[in-house]
Amino acid sequence: MTSNNGRSASESFKAQALVYRHMFSILDPMCLKWIIDSRIPNIIHDHGKPITLSELVSILKIPSTKVHRIDVFMRYMAYIGYFDIVRIHDGNQEEEKEAFALTAASELLIKGTENPCISPLVEFVMDPLISDSFNYLSKWFSDEDRRLYEITLGKPLWEFLDKNPRLLGLFNDAMAGDSQMIKLALKDHNMVFEGLETIVDVGGGIGTTALIISEKFPALKCIVFDLPQVVKNLKGSNNLSFVGGDMFESIPKADAILLKLVLHNWSDDNCIKILKNCKDAVKVSSKDKKGKIIILETVINEEQDEPEITRLKFLMSINMQIIHGKERTKEEWKNIFYEAGLYNYKIFPFTGYLSLIEIYS
Repeated sequence: MTSNNGRSASESFKAQALVYRHMFSILDPMCLKWIIDSRIPNIIHDHGKPITLSELVSILKIPSTKVHRIDVFMRYMAYIGYFDIVRIHDGNQEEEKEAFALTAASELLIKGTENPCISPLVEFVMDPLISDSFNYLSKWFSDEDRRLYEITLGKPLWEFLDKNPRLLGLFNDAMAGDSQMIKLALKDHNMVFEGLETIVDVGGGIGTTALIISEKFPALKCIVFDLPQVVKNLKGSNNLSFVGGDMFESIPKADAILLKLVLHNWSDDNCIKILKNCKDAVKVSSKDKKGKIIILETVINEEQDEPEITRLKFLMSINMQIIHGKERTKEEWKNIFYEAGLYNYKIFPFTGYLSLIEIYS
């Protein structure tokens, strides 16, 4: 049996399911935002063990008419990986009951502990002022010059954030939380920083990443280099300091230059300018050791990545295109490095979506 367009009915049904799945998948981030807003990961964490539905709705103070709906939502969030459904004994009763337990994903949403937390990033991206902009992609594509956020917010994103303390605070918390993941990655990459005496974190913001590195390597002098208005009120410590400046003009000299999620914000030409300044900064950093540039960025590699990681990288690439940035393939990174006069580099896996690139001057 074939449909009017020549395809089989089976193909059309599968195509319909594909469209429906993507259409209704808008509920995925909304449900994710709901469990964060309701602090459900924190509730289970504070409970100290898996929590039953009745215990959860009691803490949430959910009306009895909504209990079944909470159950449906929680089961779906378990299905997509945010909770485990386990069997436990409730009190002294012999009968087992179902309970919801944390997974590795929901543990990353727990606020107020020393462990990494990426809830602020979800809250920032899902804030209506930010997420509503994605409804205007067609208008953005038909506009010759303006960026998406200029169309929807009236000004560039970074300028808008400067005028909106609530969102700016969320953004800074989001970047800080994301940097906390560096702690986990460093366990397998200590050698990257071993033997260094000085390192400059270019575009390091409020210094979250540099603080992690400085605490891990107390003998390493860490300098956070960012725009003067970003670092002017920030105070350092014994081996951590803040310096204001412009990376397009010059960068403080050091044994190593760190660029974490900086280059994906810029065009190829601007990346080449930045990398040339990095090359100049490490050129005479040490008499007996080669200086190096350390880059933490996404590298799109369809052949080697798992499908879900590739999909994530493509989605992040779309997001960066919207703000006039760019995620790059291995070949695109190579072209930029060569244009900057940097020919000796290696790429390593770092986190799930980030790669570590070491470039030797």
